[in-house]
Amino acid sequence: MSDTLTYLGVKFPKPRVAFFELTSCEGCQLQVLNNEATLLDFLSLVEIVTFREAMSERSDSYDIAFVEGSISRKDEEDRLKEIRNNCKILVALGSCACFGGVNQLKNRFNDLNWVKKEVYGDFPIDTQEVKPLADVVQIDLEIFGCPIKKEEVEMIVTNLVLGKSITHPPYPVCMECKANENICLFELGEPCLGPVTRAGCDSWCTNHKRGCWGCRGPAEVANVEQLEEIMKEHGFSTETLLDRLECFGGFQSQVSDIKNRTKEID
Repeated sequence: MSDTLTYLGVKFPKPRVAFFELTSCEGCQLQVLNNEATLLDFLSLVEIVTFREAMSERSDSYDIAFVEGSISRKDEEDRLKEIRNNCKILVALGSCACFGGVNQLKNRFNDLNWVKKEVYGDFPIDTQEVKPLADVVQIDLEIFGCPIKKEEVEMIVTNLVLGKSITHPPYPVCMECKANENICLFELGEPCLGPVTRAGCDSWCTNHKRGCWGCRGPAEVANVEQLEEIMKEHGFSTETLLDRLECFGGFQSQVSDIKNRTKEID
């Protein structure tokens, strides 16, 4: 820890923070940097010692590590374990880190050699089945989204620094969507996972008339069977539902349940 800040007259340490990326587009880290209006206030809460997208300096001495991306190579597993050993708090940053993200779609083919041949041809590439961070190390906190919502990150980091509890909304995106007075996208002919997806994004996509794809994973009580009925009532197939549920990797158990029920019917 270095320097000190005060909150209501109480001094508390300024944590050393590092940002890392594994297999990802690095869009979540860009979201942190994009919030120009409050970026300086955010940076005043912490001492950033490693952040490849923002600075050339780096250090292996840090208290909090934010790790973006999923694991798709053995060397990434080793690197993640090293990061875990160096930090007190490890934060999975974004859908790739939390669930495997879009990267985990290749796992659906169940034939890694075929995938490598189709994507890379004869070019040799080191890759393996995609895993979220929690499959390899203990995670202390998850920040959901693809990309993350920068306002949420700032709130969570502020609470971390102040030692306040951190909770995620238990209700689905539909609650935020209704609060924002949006027309239900099902009524507009658009499939949407809002009824089962964890809130916290302020219905980011549906505010712009785009159906939710479930990047934040399931809400605490996610009634996917009921959503399947809603999809059918509006003319959408089970395959359409599965495509969305499988996109980011957060609904794996629900997907398995649907596929098992479908097999029993067949």
